[in-house]
Amino acid sequence: MIRLRASIAAICLAMALPVALSTAADRMTPELLWKLGRLGDTAISPDGHSIAFVVRHYELAKNKGRSQLFLIKDSSQPQKLLEADSIGSLQWVELAGRARLFYTAPAGKEKRSQVWMLTPGSGTPRQLTHLEHSVSNLKVAPTGDRIAFTMRVKMDPTVSDIYPDLPKADARIIDGLMYRHWNRWHDYRYSHVHVAELTPDGKVGTPVDLMKGLRANCPVPPFGGASEFAWSPDGRQLALTMKLVNNWAESTDTDIYLVDLKDPSRRKCITPGMNGYDNNPVYSPDGRYLAFHSMARAGFESDRNRIMLYDRSSGKIRELTRGLDQNANHAHWLPDSRGLIFVSEWRGTNQLFRILVRDGRTEQITTGRYNWDLVGFLPEGRLLVQRQSMLRPWELYVLDADSRTATQQVTHINDAIYASLELPQIRERWIRSSDGALVHNWVIYPPDFDANRKWPMLTYFQGGPQGQIGQWFSYRWNFHLMAANGYVVLAVNRRGLPGFGRKWNDEISGDWGGQAMQDILAATDDMMSESYIDRRRVAGIGASFGGYTGYWMMGHHEDRFCTIIAHAGVFNLESMYGSTEELFFVNWDLGGPYWKNPQVQRKYNQFSPHRFVGNWKTPLLVIHGEKDFRVPVTQGMEAFTAAQVRGIPSRFLYFPNEGHWVLSPQNGVLWHRIFFDWLSRYCREDRSADRK
Repeated sequence: MIRLRASIAAICLAMALPVALSTAADRMTPELLWKLGRLGDTAISPDGHSIAFVVRHYELAKNKGRSQLFLIKDSSQPQKLLEADSIGSLQWVELAGRARLFYTAPAGKEKRSQVWMLTPGSGTPRQLTHLEHSVSNLKVAPTGDRIAFTMRVKMDPTVSDIYPDLPKADARIIDGLMYRHWNRWHDYRYSHVHVAELTPDGKVGTPVDLMKGLRANCPVPPFGGASEFAWSPDGRQLALTMKLVNNWAESTDTDIYLVDLKDPSRRKCITPGMNGYDNNPVYSPDGRYLAFHSMARAGFESDRNRIMLYDRSSGKIRELTRGLDQNANHAHWLPDSRGLIFVSEWRGTNQLFRILVRDGRTEQITTGRYNWDLVGFLPEGRLLVQRQSMLRPWELYVLDADSRTATQQVTHINDAIYASLELPQIRERWIRSSDGALVHNWVIYPPDFDANRKWPMLTYFQGGPQGQIGQWFSYRWNFHLMAANGYVVLAVNRRGLPGFGRKWNDEISGDWGGQAMQDILAATDDMMSESYIDRRRVAGIGASFGGYTGYWMMGHHEDRFCTIIAHAGVFNLESMYGSTEELFFVNWDLGGPYWKNPQVQRKYNQFSPHRFVGNWKTPLLVIHGEKDFRVPVTQGMEAFTAAQVRGIPSRFLYFPNEGHWVLSPQNGVLWHRIFFDWLSRYCREDRSADRK
């Protein structure tokens, strides 16, 4: 059993990290942000003695990252087992009486991801699969005699397939929607779950496609992962999440299918008539139940996430979280099958909760200004968890669930960097909105904050539109970095965000430019009343729906902001509808297409930022990626054109190879350099007279 004492806390992972300790107090910088190690997959050995985990580092000069696999055994020092371009799907398996570590990593000249096996302390990794295509989402059966994984299968013909005499034709023939999604064009392939025999000596048989003939994906794109399929405890059945609908772009109807390995062609749907999201199945250890997440309302991607229990004997389904006015995410069964642990947004944090199968009794088991997530279960009722905050990225901890304390920190991935960093201060603040409702805010203060000085402020506009401002550590919208650059940051949990009840979450739909905007303005006004805020140096910043908010504020902020930065924002609701991909999102939040009826058209007219360009006069920085198919790049182009024609100081930061997010290291650093340069131009002290 794991005994992680104070000695491990002293060991740290600094010995394994390529970052030198600093000798003087430092502030976070964009370059330093990209030096931080990022925690990846984690797995606990069958006997509970060892923890394997992946850390990924990025090298700015090479503009790419590499992953390292570490092992902590009992109270020993962390040992680096191997390094590769990428490492994922960690899982321990008992084979031939020994604990083996399975994972996926690139292999061969083509760098296709394959399945590997490593016996810690006894040799080099062994490649188990040599398949034509990359594999991912590896899961070994509880019985240890099979493996499941996903592999993309080509099912749709290309132009060259149809017209082989035109091999250089580079057109696409498109007969339906979803021909592109988030940041990728449809590549004529679908992600299918495969199963292969696994012998005691580690040999893998020929994979069998459990979804053969289906133009469907598991996991369901764009965000589905390995949690979207699961093995039964006896290894005879898999539960898969699939979206088998004709109107893919307009539906959120995913379902849970059971596949018996005796006859994989027979698939049983256990969620017929449940037309919202149903996903992430997980079997109880005793085999009695299959739990899964479910949203009741069809077409609403941000409905309350519930935990449903499917009784495998009777076939009946009941909601375990009935009456709970919050989301239940990332559910894990307790080892004794008496209940589950799940994650839920709660007042600007993500906390862990335990719920019992017998009576649905729910208990919060973590506290503090953190985002928590469960990794797995350790002996003696302890939990291996990961924790992050606005100040630091994920680290692993051992949690005593009964005493609700993180008793020991397991990893110290970035201690070498944080040893000399000056840290910002974080405080909560509640304000009254224009309708009298209380609004939660996070305020992040610079490390050297002095209330007797005047400070510039950034009002952060959250995206989503339904996504709580919790204690997350972003590598773009990083409040630690913003505060380190001398800004007070105001992050408003406005109307439409989870963690404050279902009613609060739902009130953004159909009211994009309404009360949510008033919440942000009320919070900004409240902070501007503080003597230490320089009212003439307050900027508005945000991405996605936050970018929409920026464009909306351009026409409505009434001189509150000295400048606005809008990344990946919606500018014109009508052109957005005709060029985005997941239509269920705009159908729900905007009421349908603008031509549906006069009432819907009025909403488009009322809430589309492009209708209010005549009021624009604030300096504007537009940021957008070419491969953003959720909010197409033309939205940013239209906004920049409007600002330029109006004669407004404006700049367009355009990324030809980025999508809705900026993911490459050098582009990430460039993003921050332009971001802070723009703010220094329009939030600097010598512009104060311009704001009188």
